[in-house]
Amino acid sequence: MKDIIFKGIGTALVTPFLDNTINFDEFKKLMEFQISQGADSLIVGGTTGESATMTMNEKKYLIRFACNIANKRIPIIAGTGTNCTKTSIELSEYAESVGADALLVVTPYYNKTTQEGLIEHYKSIAESVDIPIILYNVPSRTGLNITPETCYELSKINNIVAIKEASGNISQVAKIASLCKDDLYIYSGNDDQIIPILSLGGIGAISVVSNILPKETHDMIHSFFNKKFMAARDYQLKLIPLIEKLFVEVNPIPIKEALNIIGYDVGIPRLPLVRCSQKNIEILKDELKNYNLKIPVN
Repeated sequence: MKDIIFKGIGTALVTPFLDNTINFDEFKKLMEFQISQGADSLIVGGTTGESATMTMNEKKYLIRFACNIANKRIPIIAGTGTNCTKTSIELSEYAESVGADALLVVTPYYNKTTQEGLIEHYKSIAESVDIPIILYNVPSRTGLNITPETCYELSKINNIVAIKEASGNISQVAKIASLCKDDLYIYSGNDDQIIPILSLGGIGAISVVSNILPKETHDMIHSFFNKKFMAARDYQLKLIPLIEKLFVEVNPIPIKEALNIIGYDVGIPRLPLVRCSQKNIEILKDELKNYNLKIPVN
């Protein structure tokens, strides 16, 4: 059995931008909100954080800033995966050096690779650091799926400890759980599948919706852990309409808009992403009225 990085909800934080630079003041506000509301971990520089349009220096500054602000109050998981193994190693080594607790490493995108290439890619990154690694499987974005058999091979590597599973394929998740058992923990990467994946042995979720509802997503997952299964189910079903609206356009366009609506100032996404259409902004506003969203007083 491997050590668990976190059990519960890990929020895939957005990256606030101001005049095309990172708005660190607002990022700190987001972090403090998450910590005060019971988030179990924070993911920095992932898909929701728009890592694809951040420079290497920006990624490094953001990871270091997050580690300094968290000051070990909550695990910081740094998104360090790219489609270049060498670049992924450089960023992973840096994240470890500034205090990141773990790494989230997405599969190589665009150039893709074979399953054998995936094993070598992840093995090379794992050998470059000592901190834990979470595999990130999101074939809808990368065009590449980590098969359960490849998960099993990767689970033999000591510091590859978990997978964020966002394939949407529950049967695949079940097979990963069956093959890997406690050698590869599973986090749901889809907010609408959190409870189903927990029922297969998952230990939490890396979430988009928890950017605005960290307490509710935390309570949903921990209700399940506390064997309050009906309450966990009810939480999940209550969140479904909001989750649908948060993906009415490609992530993270709607979640950034939602944060702006409820009082934060996270700016708009970087090109090639654009701001939500006015029609979808109104849809979001209508849906957000159904939830008791409050901004903490600073």
